[in-house]
Amino acid sequence: MTRRQLTDAQWKFIEPYLPIGKYGPYPERLREQFEGVIWRFRSSGQWREMPAEFGPWATVYGRFRIWRDAGVFTALLEGLIAQAARAEQTDLSLVSVDSTTVRAHHDAAGAPRQQAPHVGPGGGCAQAGDSPAKRGGTEEQNGQDERRRIRRRHKLRLKQALLGRSRGGLTSKIHLAADRRCRPLAFVLTAGQAADSPQFIPVLEKVRVRLPVGRPRTKPGAVAGDKAYSSRGNRRYLRKRNIKAVIPEKKDQAANRKKKGSRGGRSISHDADLYKERNTVERLINKLKAWRGVATRYDKSPESYLAGLHLRASIIWIDDSLKYTV
Repeated sequence: MTRRQLTDAQWKFIEPYLPIGKYGPYPERLREQFEGVIWRFRSSGQWREMPAEFGPWATVYGRFRIWRDAGVFTALLEGLIAQAARAEQTDLSLVSVDSTTVRAHHDAAGAPRQQAPHVGPGGGCAQAGDSPAKRGGTEEQNGQDERRRIRRRHKLRLKQALLGRSRGGLTSKIHLAADRRCRPLAFVLTAGQAADSPQFIPVLEKVRVRLPVGRPRTKPGAVAGDKAYSSRGNRRYLRKRNIKAVIPEKKDQAANRKKKGSRGGRSISHDADLYKERNTVERLINKLKAWRGVATRYDKSPESYLAGLHLRASIIWIDDSLKYTV
């Protein structure tokens, strides 16, 4: 008998956020199917190898796709954060931003892409099976064009799947924001070679804590990040929103500023005591990667992997909330 993936207390948090079918609630095995999804991302096992206690694997996988496309996992995370805000358990006095690279399994490659006709040199659609005389040019030139088209299709497929090529193989990168109590607030998924600094603002733009009354809270008191986020654009964004920047300056940036003299502006400093608390985002990354299906990407589509990431983040919020109810 496979051990249960959720306690009764955890299920009480999750059940209200699951959708209702056209003619009423889903079957009684709804909890087993949801736990089957948890089993898959926690153990990184294949869907076909799912224990029979969760039901037929095809049924569980189909239910997961329905929930994923309906945005259930994203709504679950947002709802749990809002529920914690109503109980005054959220803390946005300091938000830490960081990223982590996730190695992609070879099963994650080969996702289908949207087909688009290739425009040939004359403006028409060149087909792969056309003869050299029909396509124009010599056989050698047509062979080179075909190899270029294959490379372009391969790059486009990786781009749509948010996969990047590095020395270790295919990778994705998770950009995330954590609060002062080591809980996730927002995620942005990119290809593995994406830089950290350009994703600083998109991550902060996704921080939304719904309150019982009024607009959602999107402005933290301070934002901490390592030197990778030290750029003029990021600091200008924080200064415009009146958010305290806890980001150390790079050595080359400090040297260039000193070379300019008075034109270089004032020296940049940061709160060293607040910067020590940036370890919360590092600890959060360890918690997220405790699930093998999150530590390694096995999903072809980025939507499926993000759904598992939001599911893991929701469990972290539930476990933290249970500390106050016990």
